[in-house]
This record gives sequence, structure tokens and C-alpha cells, in this order.
Amino acid sequence: MHVDRVGSPGAPPLLLLHGGGVAGWMWEPTRRHLTDDRRLLIPDLPGHGRSADQDYVSHDDTVHQLAAVLEREERPVAVAGFSLGAQLAVLLAARRPDLVDRVAVVSAQTVPLRAPGPMLALLRVTAGLAKHEWFARMQASALFVPDDLLPRYVQTSAGISRDTLLHAVGDNIAFRVPAGWSAFPGPALILAGAREKQLMKISAALLHEALPQSILEIVEGCGHGIPLQQPAWFARRIEAWLG
Repeated sequence: MHVDRVGSPGAPPLLLLHGGGVAGWMWEPTRRHLTDDRRLLIPDLPGHGRSADQDYVSHDDTVHQLAAVLEREERPVAVAGFSLGAQLAVLLAARRPDLVDRVAVVSAQTVPLRAPGPMLALLRVTAGLAKHEWFARMQASALFVPDDLLPRYVQTSAGISRDTLLHAVGDNIAFRVPAGWSAFPGPALILAGAREKQLMKISAALLHEALPQSILEIVEGCGHGIPLQQPAWFARRIEAWLG
């Protein structure tokens, strides 16, 4: 799994986990507004971007790989994840609290779909559309990908295999709040956009209810894409939360 490491080796680390269908480049708008007093760990998750040669197998497998990355750090790490990456952040915090100092969860679905079979069957048939630029551009608009990153999105989308798409989406739509989440001892920030589907706001509330010391915020004016839609605000909020 490819991991970019940005900043001074001695600075406190922050792991940034991207969503499905994008790659580590999605954090570039946020990085432009962050100060330099953090060391950023920015992976391309399996099956995405510069890790596209390794198919996405499962959330469990990916969390195992991410834990191996964090084990090489000399201290617990702050973690922030978006969408698919937010689910992984929750799993990391629940399973390896020894590695996670605090966690920011942005737009994580925690309510499983009742009938995933038809959706996955349709996805299996239409997976090839992701390789077409017109389709990638349509999807980019829904994620609020800025114009300067659109070529990166098109390239990433074209490189995602059918297996990666099916495995990542399959685990995404079956995700529930993991048992260990309620025992996570660190601070947690849970964000969802006010204009997201009701399912996402319910999911955020479930995460908050399971972890009483967490902070829940519904971000006005945002849909499913807070870090790309409002990168300056998001960077300020994360830095304030990191303290």
C-alpha cells in the first residue's frame, strides 16, 4: 500500500484516509489550509491510485495493513477518514486503540442496506462505466471534486478494478458500528453534511450514541463531500479539534 509521508519526522502524526473511488490526492485541498506543525500520513488505499495493483479485499484486510503502518510510528496517531476511509478509521479506533490517539469520522455509513444483493448485481454489470471519462466526470460532480483535481479523479476511476469496486462497496453497505467502538478511550469528532441523505445523518447519530464522549456536528451547506466542498473550513475544524 502506497503511503505519502509529509512533514517533519518529529511532528505529531495525522493519518488521512480517503473515500472510495478517489485516492490520497483528495486531501490536497485540505492540506493547502493546514499549518506545518503536523506530519501527514496519506495512503492510497488498496485498489486505488498508486495502490491499484493490489485489489481491495475487505475492510478487515485494509485495517490490518493500516495497523502495520501505524505500528511503525513511535506514538499513537490521530486519524481522520472520509466515507469509506471513515469506516476504516472507526474500525482502527475500535480494534487498535493502542495505535489511535483520536479519530475524526466524516460521513461514515453505519446502517446496512436491507437488500444489498440487487445493488451489487447491478454494480457488477455496470462496473466498466467507471473507466469512461464522461461517467467519471458525472461521479466527480457528486463528490465535489474541484476542477484542478478532475484529471486525477478520472485517472483513479479508470484504474479501479471490478473486484476492488465490488469488495469495497460490499463492505461499505454492510457496515455497522463495531462492538469495540463504544470502548474507544480517546476523543472522537463525528461530522456529516446537512444536505446528505438521511441515512448518513442517522449513521452519524448512531456513532455518537455509542461513544458518549464524542462530538457530533452536522455541517450546514454541505453534502457528501465535506473535505472537498469546504476544505478551508474542514482544515480549521480539524486543527481546532487536534488542539
